Amino acid sequence: MNDDARREYHRPVHRPADTFDRRFGSTDPAEVSRAAHATASALLTRVREEPEDDVVDRLLTFTDTHGIDTLAELWSHSRAMSLPGALWRLYLLQLMVRDDPRTSALLYERGRAARNTVDDVVAGAPTPVGPEELMQLVDEILRGVFTGDFAVALDRAASFCRVEAAGALDLADDHDASEPERAAAFTTRALRLDTYAGDLTACAGLWRREMLT
Repeated sequence: MNDDARREYHRPVHRPADTFDRRFGSTDPAEVSRAAHATASALLTRVREEPEDDVVDRLLTFTDTHGIDTLAELWSHSRAMSLPGALWRLYLLQLMVRDDPRTSALLYERGRAARNTVDDVVAGAPTPVGPEELMQLVDEILRGVFTGDFAVALDRAASFCRVEAAGALDLADDHDASEPERAAAFTTRALRLDTYAGDLTACAGLWRREMLT
């Protein structure tokens, strides 16, 4: 892919919400939960045992091609502190960055300046970070899920969320008086990212204790 094509990024294709309802809406919730856990475990185990580059690359471009649907949609109904719940949050983070890398990069730089912690170091972003670098960072974190230490990948994602959340709050303050609706949107994003950070950190701890299922 050339640079111009890469900068355009394919917008994710979202299937209608009733697609999922037709597939799973009439199914026992316990069966849906079992399917989510089984598919997440099988996918992670198989790829980590044989991490072939082309397979990992296809997984990294999943949201680029399909949006959050199909298998990941199944995971979206899982508990936050579970393997499918963790994978769902990781794919959502990737989708967030790919969908609007410029805003994500702005939030990261503002969050890095506002949050004087080790989170920026743990996340591993270059200084300064632009849209292209941030897309590469989230892809690198997701690649670590399949080819590296899974708990470390979750910790990096959690730190990334905390930096982005700090940036979103910082921008919300900027727009609070002049654009209250925009400020509210950034505040909502910050709260969601902060929640994801806590979820992913908890999942990392569970994985290290061999309790993440």
